[in-house]
Formats: sequence, C-alpha cells, structure tokens
Amino acid sequence: MYRLARSALFALDPEKAHALTLTSLARTASLNAQLFGRRVPASPRRVMGLDFPNPVGLAAGLDKDGRCVDGLGALGFGFLEIGTVTPHPQPGNPRPRVFRLPEAGALINRLGFNNDGVEALLERLAGRRYRGILGINIGKNATTPLERAADDYLWALERVYPQADYVTVNISSPNTVGLRDLQAGEALEALLADLKAAQQRLADQDGRYVPLAVKVAPDLDAAALQTMADSFRRAGVDAVIATNTTLSRPGVAGHPLAAEQGGLSGASMAAMANEVIAALAGALAGEIPIIGVGGIDSGEAARAKLAAGASLVQMYTGLIYRGPGLVAECARALREPVSPANATTR
Repeated sequence: MYRLARSALFALDPEKAHALTLTSLARTASLNAQLFGRRVPASPRRVMGLDFPNPVGLAAGLDKDGRCVDGLGALGFGFLEIGTVTPHPQPGNPRPRVFRLPEAGALINRLGFNNDGVEALLERLAGRRYRGILGINIGKNATTPLERAADDYLWALERVYPQADYVTVNISSPNTVGLRDLQAGEALEALLADLKAAQQRLADQDGRYVPLAVKVAPDLDAAALQTMADSFRRAGVDAVIATNTTLSRPGVAGHPLAAEQGGLSGASMAAMANEVIAALAGALAGEIPIIGVGGIDSGEAARAKLAAGASLVQMYTGLIYRGPGLVAECARALREPVSPANATTR
C-alpha cells in the first residue's frame, strides 16, 4: 500500500509531500495504531535510565514542530524525537532546499532549522495523547552569534524540560553557519558545562531528571572523535546520537543533484555513520550509550548499528523510502541478540 502512496508523494515537491504526509498521519492516528502498532514486537531496552518498549526510534527532523506526535507514535516506534526547535521561529534557508536521490535511497537537505519556535511546539504538545518516550531536539537561531549560542540552548532546555523525556543538543547540523564549530575545544567544554549545570538545577526544581544527549556530525576524524568523547565523559553527557547528515557525498558522486549544498542522508551514508559509531563506542568504552542513526533502510541495517556499538537506533530517510513497515521490520530484527563492539545500556 505504501508503494502506491509513495508514487503519488514522489510526484510532488519534497516539502509539499512532507507536509501532506504529516497532515495525513495526524488525521489517521487511530487507524495507524490498528494497522501498524500491533505488528511491532516488544523488545524492551533500558537506556539513559529510561525504559524503551523497543529500540527503534524516529530521528529528529521529520516532525520539527510536534504537529504529528500522536500519528507518528501510533506507527509503533519505541520512541520519538521531534525538532530541531529553536527559541524563536525562523523560516530556514530559501527554497528549494530538499532533494531526493531515489537511486541511492538518499536525500540532500539544507533546511536550516525551519521551525515555529519553542512556544508553538509546547502549545501543541500540551494536547498530545502519545505517552511514549519523547525526545526534544534543540538548536540555536541562525541570527544568534556563535559566542552567544549557549544562551539559546539554555533557554530552550529550560522551556522544553517539563515536556521531554530526554533533550538532544544539536550542534552538528551542516545547514546553520558556524554551528559545527561548537563541537570542538573550549566552545564544546563551556557549552556542556553550562547545559549540565542547568540540567541539575532543573532536576532539583522539578524533581525529575531529564537526560541530555548530544548529536554529532559524521564528518569527523578519529582524533576529533576521541577529543569529543573525552569531553562528553568529563561533562557527564547521558547519550551521544551518531550521526547527523554529511557534507560529503558517499555513494552519490556523479549524480546530477550531488552538487547541491546541504547534508546528505540515507542508505549511501550508512557505512560512514557506522564507522563513527564504532569509533565513539571504542573511545567511550561503554560509559555513555550511543543512539545510532544514518542509513537505516532495513532490519539488517539496524542490526549493523548495534553491532557497531549503538544501544538504540533512529530512522528518517529510510522511512520516507520504505514506509511504516520499516519500523516493525527493524524491531523484529533487533529482537535477536547482536554482538556489539562497545554498547551500553546505562
């Protein structure tokens, strides 16, 4: 059934198709639960101190504004991550800014954190029926100078904290100028220190500890990954999400759209993401769990993430190409034991 729907959706501009899909999912949440939710097998995991019914999650980016939490939750995901949301609304980069590469099962996007802002997100979440694990991914506004980026992250963290089961700090999108500079050196150390201090204050205030994850880029060498891992360990980060989209073009060189600016996602970057997961797993030595994302388009691809060292997985582009059945396929595949290099369920 999804093949027919995909043919119609792929005849549309990618962003129009995306908006139509979210609207349809929101309107058919109950039907989605009957069609898909019951087919997703339980495969419990405890990660970050949270109990996940299965290890298959939705990656940030698909539902930036929390418009479709109930509809997406009905598809059987073990958890959802919404956002990236910024303190203030922003339009993102000019269109066109999303490109399909079907031959490679890939997308290129340069959206640039287009979203309605934190307050609009919270208004929508107030009416949600979904009670599964919800992550909220936060970023900085494009107009905020890099030296004041911490102000945006701290403000967003404080606002979303009561609604989130965990919060992801996005410092790795390639589509906000200078953002990836926050992944290294004193900038990273200072940001993590500020965020962890705020997290502890909010936990004391609310009587509830909400874990902090950090999402990293795939375009990092081994030395940079080791340095980041050391920073994460010192700060006490609760999880690492690996990886965001890539500025390189693995598997799509020569494609007519390969020269488009933006981050590449999808099947062609799976091996690259797995290498980063493995490197981080080795550097973290099981002390901090990893959520693996990038190129999951089959149960086998999901298993490869756990084999590289991830404890949970997330999907986005694969869902666009394969449809909701991919959730159950991956959940079934991950019920069988996987021998990870250095995974943890802390």
